Amino acid sequence: MVFSPSPSSEAPPGRIVVAMSGGVDSSVVAGLLKRQGYDVIGVTLQLYDHGSAVGRKGACCAGQDIHDAARVADRLGIPHYVFDYETRFRSAVIEAFAESYVAGETPIPCVTCNQQIKFADLLQAARDLGADAMATGHYIALRQGPAGPELYRAHDADRDQSYFLFATTKAQLGQLMFPLGEMPKSEVRALAREFGLAVAEKADSQDICFVPKGRYTDVIQKLKPDAAEPGQIVHVDGRVLGTHAGIINFTVGQRRGLGIAGPEPLFVVRLDPARRQVVVGPRSCLQAHTISLRNVNWLGNEPIPEDGLDLAVRVRSTGALLTARLKADGPASATVTLASGEYGVSAGQACVFYADESPRARVLGGGFIVRATSLATASAGAGQQSAEGTELVRSA
Repeated sequence: MVFSPSPSSEAPPGRIVVAMSGGVDSSVVAGLLKRQGYDVIGVTLQLYDHGSAVGRKGACCAGQDIHDAARVADRLGIPHYVFDYETRFRSAVIEAFAESYVAGETPIPCVTCNQQIKFADLLQAARDLGADAMATGHYIALRQGPAGPELYRAHDADRDQSYFLFATTKAQLGQLMFPLGEMPKSEVRALAREFGLAVAEKADSQDICFVPKGRYTDVIQKLKPDAAEPGQIVHVDGRVLGTHAGIINFTVGQRRGLGIAGPEPLFVVRLDPARRQVVVGPRSCLQAHTISLRNVNWLGNEPIPEDGLDLAVRVRSTGALLTARLKADGPASATVTLASGEYGVSAGQACVFYADESPRARVLGGGFIVRATSLATASAGAGQQSAEGTELVRSA
């Protein structure tokens, strides 16, 4: 059942669990639904406890944020529960995050958290509480289409979180609500003040919520003590240019902090964990044209046509929408060909599909990037050149 997120004095009766992180967005969602007449239950997840992280500005789901969620629930007059998911979160999100970095990828833990914690474990908990649906404070629009619920980019383009929600399944969409999808952030804060919520001016949470002081390498080294093994910095033409203290300190597309000088700017082209190498080259080597994907989630009404489908894609959370063609390779794998190429495509990141490049385009799913291939004529090192072009990034 899909509920309308618009305020209405004729809202159908029903119980809704609101995932309350302690921030202004989810707090306003709880207030809106309570005002619409729903039987609202607030649930907050205890996800981690990394010392200084619980008090860091922009952290969520730990420490002060749990207290803030409880205060909001008390103000709204709704029951509030705290579920300890710390063990599950560590296994499914934090350890997977570390494994991905060690493998030379650039992971996005927010997608994993939404996919395996919030829209799996927490959604099941909502059912156990007798809820008809679960609501969150994500900025994405949910509309009823001819074949069921559909996702669309949010009204507030600066807050749109569709990139992080591509893995939400069709079955899950029928049990979710995103009341903020049609609102600008300014209106959300105004509603928080109207509801008298203490979190009305609270700063937004950051993407990697569990990283103390914003240094992800500290978390990785704690979980993977051998991850910071030194190695070589190698040019794509095979020349050894220097050494590094661990590939976990680098990401594809990085220019600063390489510690090497040359006649032209050099960028990280790929990470080779097996050889402990950071491979660098000119910017032209970063232009990707073909992207291979795994764990593809398709939200279209019809299967992907055998000869492919023209659409738009986004290959990083803050990136522009790019014209592309999608072709399925298997039940959960696909290849995306970019019309004009894109720079700095990283393994482990998401490639999200949109129906077109319009501001309110429908979200058609996406997948995780395995590798990207360039058609550039830049020289590559031994074993890296193929008939398809230069391999830019790959998983171990």
